[in-house]
Amino acid sequence: MVTTAFRLDGKAAIITGGGSGIGQAIARRFAASGATVHICDLHLDRASATARQISEATGGIAFAVQCDVTDAASTQQIFGRIAAQGRIDILVNSAGISHIGRLETTSEDDFDRVFQVNVKGVFHCMQAVVGPMRDQGGGVILNLASIAATAGLSDRFAYSMSKGAVLSMTLSVAKDYLKDKIRCNAISPARIHTPFVDAFLREHYAGREKEMFSTLSNAQPIGRMGLPDEVASMALFLCSDEASFITGADLPLDGGFVNLRG
Repeated sequence: MVTTAFRLDGKAAIITGGGSGIGQAIARRFAASGATVHICDLHLDRASATARQISEATGGIAFAVQCDVTDAASTQQIFGRIAAQGRIDILVNSAGISHIGRLETTSEDDFDRVFQVNVKGVFHCMQAVVGPMRDQGGGVILNLASIAATAGLSDRFAYSMSKGAVLSMTLSVAKDYLKDKIRCNAISPARIHTPFVDAFLREHYAGREKEMFSTLSNAQPIGRMGLPDEVASMALFLCSDEASFITGADLPLDGGFVNLRG
């Protein structure tokens, strides 16, 4: 039986941070579900590689775009150019960086760097699409927050601050643009197994990677880390017409981390 559920045929999506990790998985899933995807990434080579993979694997339509989301003027210009080609039906804010440190060990430069990417980057991208979305009669914005927005995590001071801001911005935009038929939601993952995790283990736990991978995996009550494709599946649902009654929501994807610990 062929199903048409969770299809994005005829829709255009911008996915920031789409050249790797969670953003890449979302770009692949959206393209496989019929969307035209604009893969925006600071690293053009990564975006281009992902676009080629999409085209070769599924015949999907994907464009690679170099974009520094911390630059407001550049982001407006790039998104405006995409909007001029047709529509922007979906924006997924997946670009982000992490930081390890508590209050005392977080420098002002560290704090500012995380804020510029994770907070102002989301702000710039949402500000660039709400006008076109309003003019065309609606759209969907999906922000990647984190369980760090609502749960106390050790040594994640600046990162938690930034994801708390992402969640607050999500709720504000959802409220302010109800009448414009712009839905805005967030996904809050726990630890997801991306190349970042592997690089982190190599850098900080050389020779103990397997041991620490097991420790980090077991921090989720379900006993493992999440997968980028699992985030992409939830993103597909939230950006599809089947989720048309959902806005202003924060959906945890955490293997029971928030509610089932202890």
